[in-house]
Amino acid sequence: MKIAVACDHAGFEFKNRLIEYLREKGHTPQDFGCQSSESCDYPDYAIPAVQSVVEGKNDRAILICSNGLGMCMVANKIDGIRGALVYNENTASMTRRHHDSNVLCLGAKEFSAEALLKFVEIWMTTDFEGGRHARRTAKFPKIQNC
Repeated sequence: MKIAVACDHAGFEFKNRLIEYLREKGHTPQDFGCQSSESCDYPDYAIPAVQSVVEGKNDRAILICSNGLGMCMVANKIDGIRGALVYNENTASMTRRHHDSNVLCLGAKEFSAEALLKFVEIWMTTDFEGGRHARRTAKFPKIQNC
């Protein structure tokens, strides 16, 4: 799977570990930055990453900042993005099973790297269940610009 990966300064250290992990699992990560732990603005990195998903250049995206909130808010401003802030193994699974999320948002300062990688593993390997959930997610584009 092709995965866009982006972070701000708070997620920089984990981003590098995540990219290595994704490669080990046979995925193709595309690094959208940032490239250092120097203070930066997360929208500058989140927007190009999620736009690559909408454009079909990447299958999904993973965004990392200190708590995941800012990245998630920015991601969900883009039409076609279903970004989810994950904070435990259940939410990592449910956001795929029931909501077909295509962007995973993580808080690098909230969890250990091991916990974050577990969330990523669950999110990457969980399929959308469809059915009644597809009916619900099909309504998302209709309310995009309310």
